[in-house]
Amino acid sequence: MLFEPRLRSNILCGRTAIVTGGSRGIGGGATTMLAANGAHVIIADVDEAKANETAADLNKELGEGTASAFAADLVAPGACDQLVEFAMDTRAGVDIVVNAAGYVWDGGLHSMTDEQFQAMLDIHTVVPFRMARATAPIFKAAAAADAKKGERTYRKTVMVSSGAGVYGLPGAGNYAAGKAGVIGLMKTAAKEWGRYNVCVNAVAFGVIRTRFGMPQNERETIETGGRKIQVGMTTKQAARMGVKVDPDHVPSDEEIYAETKMPCALGRSGHIMDAGESIFYLCSPLSDYITGQTIQVDGGLV
Repeated sequence: MLFEPRLRSNILCGRTAIVTGGSRGIGGGATTMLAANGAHVIIADVDEAKANETAADLNKELGEGTASAFAADLVAPGACDQLVEFAMDTRAGVDIVVNAAGYVWDGGLHSMTDEQFQAMLDIHTVVPFRMARATAPIFKAAAAADAKKGERTYRKTVMVSSGAGVYGLPGAGNYAAGKAGVIGLMKTAAKEWGRYNVCVNAVAFGVIRTRFGMPQNERETIETGGRKIQVGMTTKQAARMGVKVDPDHVPSDEEIYAETKMPCALGRSGHIMDAGESIFYLCSPLSDYITGQTIQVDGGLV
């Protein structure tokens, strides 16, 4: 697993969770925590090999049947519908959706292309919308079935946003717009779906250390929307932040996720465990009376 969970339980036993971008980073943190607490997790990722590897690792550590993988470029037309169909075919239901898939394609507004701007809206706002549209009938039908049995079960959707969507982010206006858009989507879904006992919330993260905080290189790429993107910071950004650039060095997971000093109240960057735990809380019965909220998880960033 990506880390040793601080909590293991059966609180999510019997529930099926979809985590987009669930093989690593923030999505991987969510996958780990949900699986460690009883959910079956469907790891949806554009990187098929990594999705299969993560699912196999969780099944080995937590027991067979803990996780399964679904590989797709979620910005492709119909991909979100296919993902939800996969969940229904293999698990006969969906109880939790975590929208964590994303990447960055930075640039100043003055020089940004339409394609560059639209790409961030597509992955950070349009994909969560399509996931919401695809799961709405399932949540509605499940609520009706519960009502017939005299039961009430809360289902959960969590949108992964960012402090950039709350405060803006110079050099990444496209990313900030996408992350702000998903907050509006979340608030609307929360109002529309309350009658179906669905809690919809967002988490706005500060600096959580992932591969996006490492210098770009040819080994760390994603292929999405018909284009190949090197993830991470440009060499200029890395130099400004004092990050060593060594194109011949392959960073380990420990290096990628390592804590660094940050100008926030707690004085450090967040770990993917911090991210995963906050998402887990919003997916668990512990948050059954919380909906329509954006929780900032940023170590007291001011």
